[in-house]
Amino acid sequence: MHRRLIAPGALTASLLLAIPASAAGYVPGAPGIGDPYYPAYGNGGYDVSHYDLRLKYQPATDELEGTATLLATATQDLSRFDLDFLLDVGEVRVNGAVAAFATSGEHELEITPRTPLPKGSAVTVVVRYSGVPSSKQAYGFTSWHRTPDGGVGANEPESAWWWFPSNDHPLDKATYDVSVLVPDGSQAISNGTLQSTSSRLGWTRYNWRSDKPQATYLATLAVGRFDLTTGTTESGIPVVNAYSKDLGDNYGAARASIERTGEVADWLAGYFGPYPFNALGGYVPNTTTGYALETQTRPFYSPRQFANGTNVSVVVHELAHQWYGDDVSVAGWKDIWINEGFARYAQWLWSEHEDEGTAQELADYVYALHPADDPFWTVKPGDPGPDNQFDLAVYDRGALALQALRKEIGDEDFFAVLKGWPTKFAYGNASVADFRAYAEQVSGESLGALFDTWLFQASKPAAPAARASAVPVEPKSWKEISATNSVHVSSPSGV
Repeated sequence: MHRRLIAPGALTASLLLAIPASAAGYVPGAPGIGDPYYPAYGNGGYDVSHYDLRLKYQPATDELEGTATLLATATQDLSRFDLDFLLDVGEVRVNGAVAAFATSGEHELEITPRTPLPKGSAVTVVVRYSGVPSSKQAYGFTSWHRTPDGGVGANEPESAWWWFPSNDHPLDKATYDVSVLVPDGSQAISNGTLQSTSSRLGWTRYNWRSDKPQATYLATLAVGRFDLTTGTTESGIPVVNAYSKDLGDNYGAARASIERTGEVADWLAGYFGPYPFNALGGYVPNTTTGYALETQTRPFYSPRQFANGTNVSVVVHELAHQWYGDDVSVAGWKDIWINEGFARYAQWLWSEHEDEGTAQELADYVYALHPADDPFWTVKPGDPGPDNQFDLAVYDRGALALQALRKEIGDEDFFAVLKGWPTKFAYGNASVADFRAYAEQVSGESLGALFDTWLFQASKPAAPAARASAVPVEPKSWKEISATNSVHVSSPSGV
């Protein structure tokens, strides 16, 4: 969906804090969780179960004040641990006691608790902080988007650093409470359900809750002046949508598209199983970004997605991610096909639903669109590399792989796989290898050659005989589907 930059190798700490004698045998947690695409992202030594974020934001100046409380468990004997964060920290407490802290690298906050943390122990971390998110950069970019009436935190694979301290990798999912104080007249939008609002002395507090495990990059915050709509899906899920009041000519198309969120989610449930969360919606702030993002329960959409009119296909794409990417998240960023290939294929299924081209017709068209010497075929969706993580091939070649699987194992087994996968790995993480194993289990077939051909070979697969001689007609849905290609493109600055 989104902008891509390669993170450097493992960070070297700029400051080594003394470990008391009582901490013999205790060692610092790793400054990265171990993802080869982004060695410095996430951290080792602990697992977060809940984030409680209590924030105050001033839209006029982009000033953010916060107190973050993290509930975690030590996964090793810890003398020190890191959080991923960029704003200015005033105080850190670990299990109630003031802790020493320092910064290192591009985005590491190193914390040394007064007392070392034994493996398996419960850990409560409180971080008090403040700053202007739009003034902060890491690796030369920002994931905080300033708007005329506020700001937005939304990007992939990182956005948390600009507004809350975290263990920033999908392997460490947690639940969230996000409470935001904003001036009267502004609204604060986040994930999950709106628990309450209260106003006092010119300020209004919004309290949001996400009660299912959520990856850090899927957490979002938007403050601005929005028109809110509410409703309920046929299956009973509450829907909250938000549209910036200054979307201009894009307002009508954005609203006409996103107001179909409940309908689309209920339709997707027929393919993917029951919707996995208790809230739903979408929001469109007045940003200059070009991408959309599957922020959990409440996707982020750029106004640019609707510059040429309504685009329900992009809504299908981001809502499909609620199952593929949000409910079941990647084990590592190389597994991005688990997210993007399936969200693209959902758009192909929607095309079938709308009688605007079948998935097979779209597959034939995409296959013919790219000649054998097109660089499109050199990107391997099953492990594309960090600089190609959101390349078009991950989406379209990724969807081609699913259509090939559908033809290989037949519709009955294929759709059983699509529906069973989100249940088997619900609220957890899984890899491309896990998906292959699951498809083999359901179908009873050996699928190694198929997966290798479509996901891991840097060349155009041979065409079936039926495709070899004919030039496919462009499906009616193609323009709308291809208009969503910018969901994975934005400028290097993230704005």
